[in-house]
Amino acid sequence: MMNFLNTNVPNPIAFEVLGVSIMWYGILIGVGVLLGGAVVFVRAPKHEIASEKTLEILIISLIMGIIGARLYYVLFNWSLFSGDFMAILNIRQGGLAVHGGLILGFFTGFLLCILWNIRPLNGFDLFAPGVVLAQAVGRWGNYFNSEAHGSQTDLPWAIIVDGQLVHPTFLYESLWCLFVFAVLIFIDNRRSFYGQTFFSYCLLYSFGRFFIEELRTDSLMLGMFKQAQVVSVVAVVVSIIALIALYRQNKNQGRIFFGR
Repeated sequence: MMNFLNTNVPNPIAFEVLGVSIMWYGILIGVGVLLGGAVVFVRAPKHEIASEKTLEILIISLIMGIIGARLYYVLFNWSLFSGDFMAILNIRQGGLAVHGGLILGFFTGFLLCILWNIRPLNGFDLFAPGVVLAQAVGRWGNYFNSEAHGSQTDLPWAIIVDGQLVHPTFLYESLWCLFVFAVLIFIDNRRSFYGQTFFSYCLLYSFGRFFIEELRTDSLMLGMFKQAQVVSVVAVVVSIIALIALYRQNKNQGRIFFGR
């Protein structure tokens, strides 16, 4: 059966500058951040937040998010990094856990919102669509690193990893994130209460991630369970409770998902 996605193993190196290899992984994460940041910058006035202030929040939260993503990955793979500090610092070959980045990134954003007198849930609503768009683009870095893939399959869109045809779970998640991005923009344009867009993001992304994670063969484990699935279940439950609670206390009594 013909493979329509690729017939060769991708090269993780995009090009070299003065002998330094520039990796597709970093380029795609950078492109994702720029696109997501642009969405936040343009939509900031709708949330009554200064566009320039979002750049400060983005830069600081991004740095902390990368640190969180790396620490999260290292923590669940400690046997690979124990005693090798330089290996922990080397993220050019991959090894960033999305959930770790989201947790520390949003926590940093929360602290900055408090510091700069921005309602945290309003800020989270603003950033949520940009974050999921960045995830959609950044996931393609896994393709070039031949990582975060699924089990063997003979589907026509399979990719080649270690000489085998496997599920391109990075592609599944990228497409799901694009769908979530479109839904979040729709929700945010009709937002009835603070937190509506953010918790919709947590709910929708986690719902898709749970099923995509089931296909992956390189999942971080929490005992006998895949930690991403555990986090996803918790996020879905918490998001549903939060949406219902915020809806009930909203004086306008707008709809939970589609607003006015």
